[in-house]
Amino acid sequence: MKTKLIALSATALLAAGCATTPSDDEYYTKAVALMKAGFKDRGQAKVDRIDQDSLQKLCSSYGSNPVPPDVAERLQKEQLATIKYPADGKYLGDWKSGEKIAQSGRGGQYNDDPKQPSGANCYACHQLAKEEVSYGTIGPSLYHFAKLRGYGPDIQKYAWNKVYNSHAFAACSSMPRFGYRGILTEQQIKDVVALLMDPNSPVNK
Repeated sequence: MKTKLIALSATALLAAGCATTPSDDEYYTKAVALMKAGFKDRGQAKVDRIDQDSLQKLCSSYGSNPVPPDVAERLQKEQLATIKYPADGKYLGDWKSGEKIAQSGRGGQYNDDPKQPSGANCYACHQLAKEEVSYGTIGPSLYHFAKLRGYGPDIQKYAWNKVYNSHAFAACSSMPRFGYRGILTEQQIKDVVALLMDPNSPVNK
């Protein structure tokens, strides 16, 4: 994100005929200031979304460069420690509900009802089922997720962890931290995990 903000700010400065070349930090500061000046709080969509937490700032500092292995290992341990597990110890919900959540991109926008649950928008980055004709490829295909990995409790826990906070397994992942950020509820995460794990789910057919 920081790299994109720097590019945005650089473009704005060049268009204004800036004769000097600010540092990346200056570009970033100016880019954030430009966005905060141009966007206003609207409903549940607040300007403070532009502000990065410590993990995001650190990941952005590397830009397109790989995160050093020692840093990645430390980040993954820190993020793994943030994961909260189901109160009843069960990872699986209803895969049919999970499919609806995975196919929904609603939630968090100013015109979405904040009283309604958010979707996970999984199809935007992953293939989920053989029948899908349109899906994103930013993330790996999830087709046959459990069929290839197994249906046991260890894989169920892994799937839970990955949905809850993907950075616990891939530092600076582009996948949202659905549980950590409160995007999905505990029950919703269970349902999404069931979509990945249930042998009757289209993911595993």
